[in-house]
Amino acid sequence: MKKMIFLGLFLAVNMLVIAQDNRLVVKKGSNGLYLEHSVAAKEGLYSIGRLYNVHPRHLASYNNWDMSKGLAIGQLIQVPLTDTNFNLQAQRGTPVYYVTGQGEGLFRVSQLSKKLTAEKLRQWNGLKSDNIAAGQYLVIGYLISDEWAKNKPEVVANKPETKDPVKPAEPEIVQEKPVVETQKPVVSEQVKVDPKPVQPTPQRTGAEGYFKAFFDQQIKLQPVSKQQTVNASIFKTLSGWQDGKFYLLMDNVLPGTIVKLSNPENGKVVYAKVLGEMAGIKLNQGLDIRISNAASSVLEIPEANTEKFIVQIEW
Repeated sequence: MKKMIFLGLFLAVNMLVIAQDNRLVVKKGSNGLYLEHSVAAKEGLYSIGRLYNVHPRHLASYNNWDMSKGLAIGQLIQVPLTDTNFNLQAQRGTPVYYVTGQGEGLFRVSQLSKKLTAEKLRQWNGLKSDNIAAGQYLVIGYLISDEWAKNKPEVVANKPETKDPVKPAEPEIVQEKPVVETQKPVVSEQVKVDPKPVQPTPQRTGAEGYFKAFFDQQIKLQPVSKQQTVNASIFKTLSGWQDGKFYLLMDNVLPGTIVKLSNPENGKVVYAKVLGEMAGIKLNQGLDIRISNAASSVLEIPEANTEKFIVQIEW
């Protein structure tokens, strides 16, 4: 009799673990929020990128992984959550959970992101108070990925080490196409730069970037008056890899100005928005501008030269 009871408990625990494997459980690292994915057979950076709506180059960079190398079955890949694939504004997409620790309250959980509020957490999780238990699953946002919704893998390495988690009532999930949320410009390696565009909102035009149509509008109002060849370097940001929104830092130019950047070596062109100035920072001595690493990639600047290279600018 005791053996049968023990066997029943063992099966119940295993069924609970299996049921939780498909949950997307967020983790927080030095570069921000991310998910962990365990590589399955025949998976590579491109297929994993499609699954989570992340560009494979960004996925490789985030994991310090050489794209020319293959992945091993069972290898853990960190999948960054950005403004492109992570919705913190509305209940659209696949729920992403956070598992609370000992002594954590709702306010502390809301500090995971500047876009989270305790009120939003209460609404998404059907909470009537701020009292939460250790090991509780809380929805903190939604993964925006049609590929995930269609091909949800059976095992994802997001299972937290909790014994008796409390599952809240899940809100209704509405599957939609990826939505890019906008926010105030911030230059950071951890926060994607994605400023709110002015009206009207043109569509992205090819590899030259999202801001090309804005540049065309700009020169209609004020023809190009400046053309220079300058020394440039890069700054790292999550923006631009998927949405084509490129940025630069430049002195004595009004923030918000769109600048045309050209690589004189190959004729490649991108259009970037000025975020702010470079003056007063010792690291910028000898440089005229800094451009986002995504813009540098489209211009095909060799990685060995990204510390200092020549570009032509006009605005």
